[in-house]
Amino acid sequence: MSLSRRDFVNRSTLVGAGVLIAGSAEVLASAPGAIAAPAGGELPAAPADAAGTNSAAGTAIGYGPLVQDPAGLLSLPKGFSYRVLNRAGQTKLRTGEFTPSNHDGTSAFEDERGGNLMVVNHELSGARSGWPHPVPLTEGHVYDPGAAGGCTIVHAKRDGSVEQWVGIAGTSTNCAGGVTPWGTWLSGEETEDRAGKNGFTKDHGYIFEVDPFDDDYNRDPQPVKAFGRYAHEAVVVDPKRGHVYLTEDASNPNGLLFRWTPPAGFKHGRYKLRKLAEDAGVLEAFKVFDSRGTFVDDLSRADKVGTVYGVDWVKVQDRDAKTVSVRKQFKAGEVTRARKLEGMWWGDGGFYFVSSYARSESPVQHDGQVWFFNPARRTITLKVLLGVNNDVSGDHDNYDGPDNITVSPYGGIVIAEDGDGISHLFGATEDGLVYPIARNELNIGSAAKPEFSEFTGVTFSDDGKTLFANIQVPGVQLAITGPWRRLNEHKRGQGYGQ
Repeated sequence: MSLSRRDFVNRSTLVGAGVLIAGSAEVLASAPGAIAAPAGGELPAAPADAAGTNSAAGTAIGYGPLVQDPAGLLSLPKGFSYRVLNRAGQTKLRTGEFTPSNHDGTSAFEDERGGNLMVVNHELSGARSGWPHPVPLTEGHVYDPGAAGGCTIVHAKRDGSVEQWVGIAGTSTNCAGGVTPWGTWLSGEETEDRAGKNGFTKDHGYIFEVDPFDDDYNRDPQPVKAFGRYAHEAVVVDPKRGHVYLTEDASNPNGLLFRWTPPAGFKHGRYKLRKLAEDAGVLEAFKVFDSRGTFVDDLSRADKVGTVYGVDWVKVQDRDAKTVSVRKQFKAGEVTRARKLEGMWWGDGGFYFVSSYARSESPVQHDGQVWFFNPARRTITLKVLLGVNNDVSGDHDNYDGPDNITVSPYGGIVIAEDGDGISHLFGATEDGLVYPIARNELNIGSAAKPEFSEFTGVTFSDDGKTLFANIQVPGVQLAITGPWRRLNEHKRGQGYGQ
């Protein structure tokens, strides 16, 4: 869910939607059924396949088939509609420049009058000259004038009007990010580029905090170096223990899941992260083991929904990667890796995180995993597993490449698809069914179609009435409304919104 400013003032109870996902269409190429994953548990062995339904086809789950959009932008179920909030190179910021392109991770925060303030990442890499619509270098909000990326703030007001402005500029490859319990946005740079490359004047690969309500805070943007310098994707904050968890989207070798433990006496809150020393707290990478205590080198080895691994943490020695990339500082057997560690979302007292796909760089191939980390038990459980999609041009519940995710107020999770071919927003219920929510008709895409674009930035408004999402290229932000309803019973868990 999104975050309301009034929920942040004296936040002690954080309520959100929980999920228990059993699987999805094409869960395993060799397994026709899906099983329910255990809710926590003491490291049971991976369960055997069980009979079950793993597709929404022929069931009443979801909102029905998608209806072709005559405008050629977004197909939705009957009764649903969308509104374009902004479009790169067409709509304008309040300072007169065009909306920048390549929309990615997005948060939604309710304003005092029932509208929504959103922070939108723009995944623009390399030199500014390489992009027709980089994030404008708004005076006072620039980290590195040579970098093209950054964040815009979009205010979708209750009266239907939309205003946009720059939150931060001069950052690079701003990808998934994440919300904080105190009502700000953490935007990560998915790069390790240093000063001197692509015209950059500063090192990159950091997390930046953006406040949608306080523009003064966004002036003179500074990286949170305590969280490390690497190819950042998503981030979540444990509101009870104070840990910050971060995913890394990298290869050669595959990326890592990190945990940052705050220093003794530190208390999270607005304006606190900027005050952290570069070496504050402890940054660690995860290391998992199976029910027999055997080390697992890569998450792709999990081939059954319901697989549970125990988690240990290994300290990062040089978090700023002064000489060697963080992920390359570990030898074989020291940490667990996974390809395309991407979206994260807090809920059920822990967080869900995605491994988007695995190919030849991984021990086992798949087209997507969604895991749940339980910090109390120090376990991760495989909730969703997508087998390799061999028909990327077909549209029959064969989803692939989960990326950005959010917990739905109506049960289960909503996933932005970043695979090959047709691109969807799709949902997954707690009992293992998947269903379509939207299909990208603007640039459907295929392996041979270069205009292919992913969905990004899925997040619900605070009242649950609107699902916001982006088509990354050329850069379109959409507000989707319709007859949302609870699709099945589900236990509410902890989260950042309600």
